[in-house]
Amino acid sequence: MGALAGRGVVVTGAGRGIGRALAVRGAQEGARVVVNDLDADNARAVADEIGGTAIPGDVTAPDALVDAAIEALGRVDVFFANAGIDGSGGPDSLQAPDDVWDRVIDVNVMAHVRAARALVPRWLADGQGGRFVVTASAAGLLTMIGSAPYSVTKHAAVAFAEWLSVTYGARGVDVHAICPQGVKTQMLEDAGGLQALLSRDSALEPEQVAEAAVQAIEEGRFLVLPHPEVAGYYAVRASDTEKWLAGMRRLQQKVDEAGAWG
Repeated sequence: MGALAGRGVVVTGAGRGIGRALAVRGAQEGARVVVNDLDADNARAVADEIGGTAIPGDVTAPDALVDAAIEALGRVDVFFANAGIDGSGGPDSLQAPDDVWDRVIDVNVMAHVRAARALVPRWLADGQGGRFVVTASAAGLLTMIGSAPYSVTKHAAVAFAEWLSVTYGARGVDVHAICPQGVKTQMLEDAGGLQALLSRDSALEPEQVAEAAVQAIEEGRFLVLPHPEVAGYYAVRASDTEKWLAGMRRLQQKVDEAGAWG
């Protein structure tokens, strides 16, 4: 019996991409799955495919989702906080207006915070604990070339997951942060000339990310690194920040010279 077998699982942003792969894999593991997505048709299609329950809606206001999921499942044991957006990319993302920053922060950070607010007290109160899984990005561990809102909020998503683990890990709340590089999703397709950069260590299928997540959950590892080489990059960034930044500046120059922004 795996960690997901028989569990009540919620996956946000599960209408396609990594979220869909997580929902499918959860069902294959024997979980009872709630499929959430802003696109109601996509949510229903995935739920029908896996025998799950579709609860469409906006993850930035997750109280209704949590309540509906508890009604459908009896209990939410595992919450995959997967939904995320890119925001503004390109060479001038510093100039992204405040409303873009506000929306990306709302989806990529505050949605996780609000979901945890709704779930963690319940998990502590009944003494059974729970599992909170954040889909962040390698951009949350490393410095991202491209969208400033995306890079900053993915760092914040990892930081929040770390805080949750530190604060509640000894009280039965298991936390994981999924941090892939390029994955063959709509977000990668929309990256334009940056696709090659994001895929330099190979672009993975969403199913490979879901497999890495399940394996990390089984092994009790906080960091989920579908691209194992990210661990090495992360170590260099931490041990020799000046070297790391110099290398990233060179990479930025190459991107600029190649006109990757289109």
